[in-house]
Amino acid sequence: MQVLVVGTLGIDTVETPFGREDDILGGSATYASLSASFFALPGIISVIGSDFPEDYIKLLRNNNINTDGIQKLPGRTFRWTGSYKDDLNMATTIKTELNVLEEFKAIVPKSYRKIKYLLLGNIDPELQLKVIKQMDSPKLIVGDTMNFWIAYKNEELKRTLKYLDILVINDAEARQLANEPNLIKASGIIRKMGPKILIIKKGEHGALMISEKTHFAASAYPLEEIFDPTGAGDSFAGGLVGYLAKTGDISEPNIRRAIIYGSVMASFNVEDFSIRKLLKLKSNDILKRVKSFHKFSNFDINA
Repeated sequence: MQVLVVGTLGIDTVETPFGREDDILGGSATYASLSASFFALPGIISVIGSDFPEDYIKLLRNNNINTDGIQKLPGRTFRWTGSYKDDLNMATTIKTELNVLEEFKAIVPKSYRKIKYLLLGNIDPELQLKVIKQMDSPKLIVGDTMNFWIAYKNEELKRTLKYLDILVINDAEARQLANEPNLIKASGIIRKMGPKILIIKKGEHGALMISEKTHFAASAYPLEEIFDPTGAGDSFAGGLVGYLAKTGDISEPNIRRAIIYGSVMASFNVEDFSIRKLLKLKSNDILKRVKSFHKFSNFDINA
């Protein structure tokens, strides 16, 4: 295994202007690990309940994802019900049921501890830190968070941020965490908390990478149809870390390339509900879209 993904496995009910799907496979670890699997071999740390379909575990394994770190507890699996209206960048949460996630201990199997690329989904920052401290000198630690943890576990989050190499969050979360409306100023404040690089997701407007030395802006891949944005950010992060693990190169120029690959993975993800589009995807489809991405974003400075 090359990538360790820590996050949720869940059952979602999602409604968008294009339809409604009930009890479909979701969760940050699902999207991120499947996206990463196109580039590297992932393992998952997560928790499920006794109601989690065995077919979903088989699906993960059939896509070369190691499931030894998935804990199964009595009770119901984490569930999320949400809807998207006219603005597909904004999800309205109708119901969240933590269920067995409340008992999640985030125990890292011995076989996982030497994995060099660690991706922490937006779970409780105390659990994120617990995983970090069980690892044996990872080469790269990438983390995600969300507005709930920023508001209600701010000090715990700041303790975790000290260990991150890259933090991936959206623009509203960056402003909230830094208490600063300007994203450039906010990034400087956040990087002083620990992460060397901040990658700000901006939905249909792309992503912005900010480090001490440079900025890099990538547009989103232009799409005619978006069916379900759920998991787009997790697919982005999975593609990003998977590509970095595949190349073994965490230099800034390669992180820029990884952002493009992450953006491409997110663009495929949103074209159908749940992970359906990712399951149909071929490596050649990814490369074709990356080349297209390069073509429409390239320009001649001397023209």
